[in-house]
Amino acid sequence: MQYLKSLAWFLISAGLVIGLSVSPSLATLPLRPITFAAAQAIAVAPLGYDAELWGSEQTAADWRSLLAAIDHSLHYLATPQAAAAYAQYPVAPISRDRVQRSLRRFRQLVRTSPTPAALKAAVEREFTLYQAVGHDGAGTVDFTGYFEPSYPASRVRTDEYRYPLYRRPPDLESWPLPHPTRTELEGNDALQSNQGRLRGLELVWLRDRLQAFLIQVQGSARLELTDGTQMSVGYAGRTEYNYTSIGRSLIDAGKIAEADLTLPVLIDYFRQFPADLDVYLPRNQRFVFFRETYGSPPIGTLSVPVTAGRSIATDKTLMPPGALALINVALPVSQPDGTWVAETVSRYVLDQDTGGAIRGPGRVDLFMGSGAAAGDRAGLINTSGQLYYLLLKEN
Repeated sequence: MQYLKSLAWFLISAGLVIGLSVSPSLATLPLRPITFAAAQAIAVAPLGYDAELWGSEQTAADWRSLLAAIDHSLHYLATPQAAAAYAQYPVAPISRDRVQRSLRRFRQLVRTSPTPAALKAAVEREFTLYQAVGHDGAGTVDFTGYFEPSYPASRVRTDEYRYPLYRRPPDLESWPLPHPTRTELEGNDALQSNQGRLRGLELVWLRDRLQAFLIQVQGSARLELTDGTQMSVGYAGRTEYNYTSIGRSLIDAGKIAEADLTLPVLIDYFRQFPADLDVYLPRNQRFVFFRETYGSPPIGTLSVPVTAGRSIATDKTLMPPGALALINVALPVSQPDGTWVAETVSRYVLDQDTGGAIRGPGRVDLFMGSGAAAGDRAGLINTSGQLYYLLLKEN
């Protein structure tokens, strides 16, 4: 989504990956061609086998979700935005036209292949793989998950609902740099906005300050209003600051051990020490503004919807926007007893989003959907794997 990020990455280790420049040298290109045989040798799951498209109760839904994600990318690739992006893309063999043709052919193969083996054989026959070099130059990519949260909220301020999300200031583009800090906009306690530039821009009110902050991290939310209705909000703009991770700040302060830090642990910490919200949240000077989206699906940075389990976020100065990709990674799967087990999968995805902490060729964020269950699963994704892009062979 627009500046919608992984909670795991943002709250724990945002910004630690070193990115490449927009015009990398040949020695530092973010993608490199690789044969299917070589990729299969290093894959942790059978490369190209997307079991979710066949043989399960969810087959039809998974099949439709992949085709829908492909169509969203094709819609983006037909826009002037895509033409401008690919005019600057650093990997010369990858062009907008080639990405478009690849998606159309892959879509046809998905619709006509009777088995995963048939699809895999057709892909290996007709496509070339490009592997992300990863953060180590050897193809190691760090994966996290992100989601669209759901929280209780109120359209009006009450004693219980005191922490607002804000509309985009109409004069934001004319604000002089450096922009006001988070503290200057809302105060250390997040309750002083009526004294400054945000007065009158309140869109909706949250009863939990940390939840309001997390919505700014995610960039989108579904809200359950006190009158029984629902409201959806999405990204509308932000101030020009780098993100500062509150999780990293807590680790550096010795409050939480890095090995122990998860989103539930962080939430529990602030429940025990609520006064520390005034200390750590203002350290993230970036401030995000919102608009009501009237129930529309979450939108990525390509201005098309993102699809649960099928849309990824990467560094768009390095990775081809809208392109077909293949991820090879362990993902959490719920068990009947309520526990989660990591199962390594090879899954087709579309590169349709980015994020402020998603930098360099070694970072991928996988969109997991909306609501609490999606959040639970997204919060468990913090592992390494491989990322490949599929392009039709050139004649």
